[in-house]
Amino acid sequence: MPKADKIIIRGGCLIDVDRHAAPPTDILVIGDSIAEIGPPGMPAPSDAKLLDATNRLLHPGLINAHTHGMGNLSKGSADRWTLELLWVGAPGFMANQSLEYKYLNTYLGAVEMLLKGCTAAYDLTFGYPTASVDEISAIGKAYMDVGMRAVVAPMLADFSFYQAIPGLLEALPERLQREVAAYQEAPHESTLKMMRESLHGWSHDRERVRLGVAPIIPLHCSDALIAGSAHLARDYGVVLHSHVAESKVQAVSAFKRYGKTLTAHVDGLGLLGPDFTVAHGVWLDDDDMRRLADHGASVAHNPGSNMRLGSGIADARRMLELGVNLGIGTDSANCSDNQNMYEAMHCASMVSNVRGPDYTRWLGAEEVLNAATIGSARALGFDKIGRIAPGYKADIVFLDLHKVNWIPVNDPTNQLVLTEDGTSVDAVMVGGRMVVQGGRLIGCDMGKLAREAEAARARLAELNGPAKALGAQLEGIVGSFCTGLSNAPYHIHRYGHAH
Repeated sequence: MPKADKIIIRGGCLIDVDRHAAPPTDILVIGDSIAEIGPPGMPAPSDAKLLDATNRLLHPGLINAHTHGMGNLSKGSADRWTLELLWVGAPGFMANQSLEYKYLNTYLGAVEMLLKGCTAAYDLTFGYPTASVDEISAIGKAYMDVGMRAVVAPMLADFSFYQAIPGLLEALPERLQREVAAYQEAPHESTLKMMRESLHGWSHDRERVRLGVAPIIPLHCSDALIAGSAHLARDYGVVLHSHVAESKVQAVSAFKRYGKTLTAHVDGLGLLGPDFTVAHGVWLDDDDMRRLADHGASVAHNPGSNMRLGSGIADARRMLELGVNLGIGTDSANCSDNQNMYEAMHCASMVSNVRGPDYTRWLGAEEVLNAATIGSARALGFDKIGRIAPGYKADIVFLDLHKVNWIPVNDPTNQLVLTEDGTSVDAVMVGGRMVVQGGRLIGCDMGKLAREAEAARARLAELNGPAKALGAQLEGIVGSFCTGLSNAPYHIHRYGHAH
């Protein structure tokens, strides 16, 4: 549908998440925002264009609180690997990505997200040995071209994975130590300089795509890089993001290096604040959660990835109890294998249930859905998305109630979280403009996209063959070393098996 200054949406059923209802509701959109909602037949300007939403359930665009756009060409690349083995294998599919490949990777993921009802994402992208201003801008352009909102946050590091885990480098044979020495990150001074240049020269519309700052994992960052990242983000008024306590290896390593948790360490460096998001937070303890809550910080809960990598089950209930803002994310397509926020919500509900038998502590469907919209919006730093309400951006998903997921409609909140899988998405509006209609992304040639993605995949497989072979040599040694760390005593338990 062509963009119009005024649109009246009639005939649809608008989700009321907390009431578990979807009453018939009309919505008036003026420009990129919702001007009014009301009962069927409510008055509308005479020049408003009619959008018929009969037999459609309307819900706010889902918001992905944590993903990595650079991983979309590598979905299904591996089966059994931990977070640490993902790091070992990463050069086998992540290296040698040109600016064009990074754009394609990001574009592909954005297409998938929009087709599955997601209208905004927090994308932690990468560059080796550091990202460049041009590639960060190209990644932002991919989101602009597709038509969704995003925070693009380049991941910053000055220690390699092998330097980050205490004792790991020394555990490798000398030959392999020499091989992995090539994976040296850029010094923090040049990384922060690049980030400042990107922030200063950002040319994309900040209402749609903006920058963030992401010291990748505290263990991979010097204190100077962490503190510098915090200062830089606050100088420019942008958000911060870091992978904190994702795996037990990280949690145990923090005590070996700092004598305290990762959260306590970065708190002392000034990283925590209402602009800060922890990715994963599986191994956060109560003190960590209280620190985050006291600072107004967020956690991006990625239950699918946490299960996929065997990282454990985050205690989302305790986070909410202690006042932490909770968002939900998919993580990268190379460690959750899709960008489906409906699946991420379903996983968040299911893993909550298996934490224990007290059903009163399980996450309710309304809590999960609010986390995937309102909570994620707060993590992204967008204050006018995540709701369908006057004054909010018109980011609206239209689900076809004649699809099998919705026959019959019993409880719309429950069914969004427990039944919907993305196949009912008929249309998606972002900022008052239709970007998906009839289940197809407007302006996207899927056949051309498939051909380009396959060509890129084949070329990267050729270029990264030596790195993949090195990863195969490292896997057993690193896997054994990190399993040992994971078996070390720790004061909290987050695995699914018994102590």
